[in-house]
Amino acid sequence: PKSSPGHGPALFPAIEDGEPLKEVIDNVSVALSLPISGLRTTMQGTMGPYFHVGNKLFAVTVRHNLFRPEAGNAEYRHHESRPKKNVVLMGDLAFANYLVSIQAHIGTFLETVKSIERKIKTLTVRVRDRINLPESRTKLDENVAELEKIRRKIDVFKNFYVKIKKRCSKIKQRVIGHVVWAPPISVGVAPHQYTRDLCVVELYKDRFMHLIGNVLSLGPEYTPFKLKGLLYERDDVLSGFKYPEDGLLPLQGILTAEQVKNPDTKNLQGRPVRRVLKRGFTTNTTVGTVTRFMSFSRKYFPTGNLESIELPIIPHENETGTFSKGGDSGSTIVSPLGEFVSLLTGGTNKGTDGSDITYSTMFEWVWELVLAEFPGANLYFEDMAAFLAAPI
Repeated sequence: PKSSPGHGPALFPAIEDGEPLKEVIDNVSVALSLPISGLRTTMQGTMGPYFHVGNKLFAVTVRHNLFRPEAGNAEYRHHESRPKKNVVLMGDLAFANYLVSIQAHIGTFLETVKSIERKIKTLTVRVRDRINLPESRTKLDENVAELEKIRRKIDVFKNFYVKIKKRCSKIKQRVIGHVVWAPPISVGVAPHQYTRDLCVVELYKDRFMHLIGNVLSLGPEYTPFKLKGLLYERDDVLSGFKYPEDGLLPLQGILTAEQVKNPDTKNLQGRPVRRVLKRGFTTNTTVGTVTRFMSFSRKYFPTGNLESIELPIIPHENETGTFSKGGDSGSTIVSPLGEFVSLLTGGTNKGTDGSDITYSTMFEWVWELVLAEFPGANLYFEDMAAFLAAPI
């Protein structure tokens, strides 16, 4: 990454499908869904979309990612005369687990090397003894090429591990911005009676010198064929989804509440449904199904239970996992066409490891709040090079 003398090295660029580091890069790249925590808190969450006001860079997340419940629920606005409420890329535990995951990938590659070397040894003998030619020669050449590919991948991962450990091991090296505004968490907020769980972070632009806008990394979890099959299951329903060649889905447009209420596809049984996807810190890329708006009771603080309108997301019926788990709060939920749908605020489960219902707030409503507090806020970057070069 480019150097950024003000606040530390720039985050890594988002990388395309097929690149060696695709499986681990998202935690430290500029694609959406960065794993975040407060410098002095233990909660782990996910950063939502970027926006700018003039030459300043900001991002949205949920308040409960960065504020302890015992700290109260008063509106927070940063004042230059007060200490900053810093936001970091991964808390200490999350960062330690991240390093372990990189090492685990290296370990898997080393085991693969041993397996391929055994195959090469066997095939070398077969070729020498002219057994099952030319198939043995073809397989030998294929395995030699695969061995070289895996060894190069090991080198890439080892260099990446050293670089990350050197640049990010101290938590202060992972500070990427600070909270500038967080309204109180509230339910039944007028005029839509929705849940308000929102926080705005001003990001240090020199750490985002590789920013390419609001793009969602679809990650390595799904093949293009598998993902399209989950989003649009029937051949008799038109699909506007095209898997981006680089695996990065650009976001454009905000779905309204009225649009969300109207399903845009059908499941295998012919029932009208609306599919959505998200990428979060804990569960990575997942596909879910929007259900109708509903009112439910949630208790954030000792003020009692209050009713609020949420947009619930249930897991896809053909997936065994959940749509979200703890640590995914703040994730941007989007349509298959890359439209902003909602901001993930939490979930509920019945003894399962994860959320059988994920709750979210319509992004249309979230953006209304942001625009009221930050006039001129814009989710889109017409000239990214000029924006990144412009002084604050």
